[in-house]
Amino acid sequence: MKIVFLDEYSVCGRDLSSIKRFGDYIGYDTTSPEQVVERCADAEVVISNKVVLDATIIASLPKLRLICVAATGMNNIDLNAAAEHGVEVRNAVGYSTYSVAETTICSALSLLREVTYYDNYFKSGEYSKSERIFNFDRPTAQLRGKRWGIIGMGNIGREVARLAEAFGCEVAYYSTSGVERDEAYNKLSLNELLNSSDVISIHCPLNERTQNLISAEELAMMKKSAILINVARGGIVNEAALAEALNNGNIRGAALDVFTSEPLRESPLYNLQDPYRLLASPHNAWSSVEAIDRLIACIAGNIQEYTAKK
Repeated sequence: MKIVFLDEYSVCGRDLSSIKRFGDYIGYDTTSPEQVVERCADAEVVISNKVVLDATIIASLPKLRLICVAATGMNNIDLNAAAEHGVEVRNAVGYSTYSVAETTICSALSLLREVTYYDNYFKSGEYSKSERIFNFDRPTAQLRGKRWGIIGMGNIGREVARLAEAFGCEVAYYSTSGVERDEAYNKLSLNELLNSSDVISIHCPLNERTQNLISAEELAMMKKSAILINVARGGIVNEAALAEALNNGNIRGAALDVFTSEPLRESPLYNLQDPYRLLASPHNAWSSVEAIDRLIACIAGNIQEYTAKK
C-alpha cells in the first residue's frame, strides 16, 4: 500500500514511524497544485494538511481509497467528489484542544499586560537608560474580574472557559450553530456578548453563518477596553475592519493566529499606527509538540481502521 504525505513540513519533523509502518511511504515537504496528481499517481492513501484535493484531482487518482486530513477542518477536500469516487475521508479531532486554549489565554494576558511593548522596551536598551525603576508608558490590566465572551462553545471553547474561570473571569458564550446544549455558562446573543465582554475569543468553524461574523458593525459594539482573539479561522473576522478599529482606538487590542489568506501577503494589519495593539502569530496556536504527536497518532489510527476493513 502506497502512502503519500503531501505537506510533511506541517508536522514539524516529528516521528512518523507509526504511519510509515503501514506501507510504502513517501513524504514531501510541500507540494504545489501542479505536482499533486503526479506525486499521488499510485497512492492508495494520501495525507494532506492544507494541500487542496479537488474534484479534478480526485478523479485523476483511480487507486486512491483514503484521504487522511492532517487537521480538523476539511475545507481543502472536495467531499462530494471523494464520495462519488468511493474515497473515504478522515480528519483528526481533539489533538490541539489544550494547545489552542492555552494560546488563547496567553494572548489575553499578553495584551492586557502589554508584554510585547515592555519586552521591547527592555531589549531595545531603553530601560538601561532610564533613571526610574518602573515604567508606566502603557497601563496594564488584570484578567481577574473580567467577563470573557466565547464565540463557539465546542471542545476548545469549553477548555478556554475552564481556564478563564480559573483566572477569575465570568464566562458567557454565543452559539454560532444555534444548537441548544446544557452548558454551565450564560448563553447570550451576539450583540449582548459584544456589548458586555472584556475579552472575546473565537472558536467556531468557518461557514456561511460565520463568514465575516465580526466586521465593522460588530467591532463598534465592543467596549473600547476590550480585546478580540481569533484562533479559529481567518474569514470570521474582517481584517480591514479590524485594522480600522485598532487604528481608531475602538478596541484595546486583538490577537490573531489565523488569516483570510495564509500566508498573509498585503494587509493593513502590517501598517497599524500602534503595532502593539496587535499580537499576531503564523497559524501555530495548535502546534505544540504534544499536539503534533497526538495529530500523528490520529492519522495512524485512521489508517489502521481503514486497513482493518480491507
